[in-house]
Amino acid sequence: MTIASYSPLQAVILDWAGTTVDFGSRAPTRVFIEVFRRYGIEITVAEARGPMGRAKRDHLVAILQLPRITSVWEKIHGNSPNDAVIDRLYEEFLPLQMQTLSDHVDLIPGTIQSVSACRERGLKIGSTTGYTRELMDFVCPLVAANGYEPDTLVCSGDTKSGRPAPWMIYRAAENLGVYPMRNVAIVDDTPVGIEAGRNAGAWTIAVTKTGNEFGLSKSELAALSQSDIDRLEESARATLGAAGAHFIIDGIGSLPPILREIDRILASGVDPNGAATFQLR
Repeated sequence: MTIASYSPLQAVILDWAGTTVDFGSRAPTRVFIEVFRRYGIEITVAEARGPMGRAKRDHLVAILQLPRITSVWEKIHGNSPNDAVIDRLYEEFLPLQMQTLSDHVDLIPGTIQSVSACRERGLKIGSTTGYTRELMDFVCPLVAANGYEPDTLVCSGDTKSGRPAPWMIYRAAENLGVYPMRNVAIVDDTPVGIEAGRNAGAWTIAVTKTGNEFGLSKSELAALSQSDIDRLEESARATLGAAGAHFIIDGIGSLPPILREIDRILASGVDPNGAATFQLR
């Protein structure tokens, strides 16, 4: 690609929990812990958060496949977790998640301002989520009332498989009418979401402090010492960088300068498919 054929970014595709709403991505975590507790298994917060970003049924599978959890399940229930077990857990997860959502739909600071800045640049706004359409039918009107309404939404179940496959991102790009994927940036707070962005051939921007890697509410984050924040930040950056993030930011409020930088890089003829050495922000 030459500079003469250069086309700037056309769209940004945003994740939901931990990126635009639900500071700390806390709603799913508490429900995963409760579902397993009902079956006599105490899972840790780290175990609950590990697969975050996947479709929720896939998330349950990933937890059950952890060697400790498999062993405890077999000891308590006398059998290995099979499809019937997964279906039962998932059937219990969905109504529990619905009950908690109203407490976790507050917009993350900076969302409205960054989305407005994107629209001023002529960018379309897409979104993808590990939540089902049923759950998002509840979430979207509440969030829209607070001023955020993306141009398209792709949910778990809308495509054959979820993250880290690129299909949800492709579907969002199709709905927005944008291509090629080098002219699309995704923003996510989970390694699996960043992997999906890389698999799609898009630019990947990871967020740390508001998302799953920190896993803290605003008040919990504010109560930390600077040394603890620095430790968590270093860990989050290492994890998200290893997943393939082109850029890493504290939260969505820091997005606009990164988009300008991507435009500058695109103008130089660099494609995200071959880009793995950008200095992480």
